[in-house]
Amino acid sequence: MIKKVFKSVLNTIPRPLLIKASYIAKPFLVTFLRGNKYTDPIDGKSFSKFLPYGYEQQRENVLSPSTLSLERHRLLWLYLKNKTDFFTSKKSVLHFAPEQAFYKRFRRLSNIDYTTTDLNSPLADVKADICNLPFNDNQYDFILCNHVLEHIPDDTKAMQELYRVLKPNGVAILQIPQDLSREHTFEDDTITDPKERAKIFGQYDHVRIYGRDYFNKLRSIGFNVIEADYTKELSAEEIDKYRLAKGEIIPVCQKPAN
Repeated sequence: MIKKVFKSVLNTIPRPLLIKASYIAKPFLVTFLRGNKYTDPIDGKSFSKFLPYGYEQQRENVLSPSTLSLERHRLLWLYLKNKTDFFTSKKSVLHFAPEQAFYKRFRRLSNIDYTTTDLNSPLADVKADICNLPFNDNQYDFILCNHVLEHIPDDTKAMQELYRVLKPNGVAILQIPQDLSREHTFEDDTITDPKERAKIFGQYDHVRIYGRDYFNKLRSIGFNVIEADYTKELSAEEIDKYRLAKGEIIPVCQKPAN
């Protein structure tokens, strides 16, 4: 029953309204699911279970009741915390489509100059098209752009813009939903019906399924790319406790120095 309700909500309510409604629902979910079996590393709170999530195929036990984080968010948090200086070093940060799990936490960080951007998100400081960004060349030290490019018809142009506004030696983390069993990315511009897109691409507003060639496409733009599998550094117990997706790759992209 819960799975059907969540699937219906995700596929019928516009994302900006979902974001606003979630602030009302969170306190009830946190209380109802309180426990000690699974832990969200972002806020340290533990629960008896997490919630299901998915626009087409529902995944069980993946949505944190407190931060509304998914597997990719919790993995990224752990990576940023344990493998980078994101939380300690002075840097300018550009965050596309800022996730609720991160937005307020990143905004409070005293070490970063934090700017958010998106076309539609109510959390965006700057309303902007990722294919035509209103920012200077070489402006940002660090870019977060996660689960955005699969929505963009001209992802090549978007990647070029990300590269342009990133400083030399800067880092961009560009996560996407990826089928690692697929060698080549699949896209078909003739598929425009939302139901068909959901069936083929996994979500009604996705326009492709990225394969393993995604990393080389980023390299063709000019980035040096590390295919970081941070789950290899975690135990099976930690992966289950934090409800991560074992083997998920974080694309860590660096712009070479001039």
